Amino acid sequence: MSEQKPITKVPDGHTRYVTTRQMAPNEKGFVGYETVWESFQKEAEYETPKKP
Repeated sequence: MSEQKPITKVPDGHTRYVTTRQMAPNEKGFVGYETVWESFQKEAEYETPKKP
């Protein structure tokens, strides 16, 4: 029978707006990945337009 290989740690993936991290394996042995998004839009505060 085939034996399961030990899980190797994958380094974090970094791009301009996204970071991907490897999660710990669950009870079934599934290893997932967590994705963290950085905000790339700035939110401007609303200003009431001037009256003519």
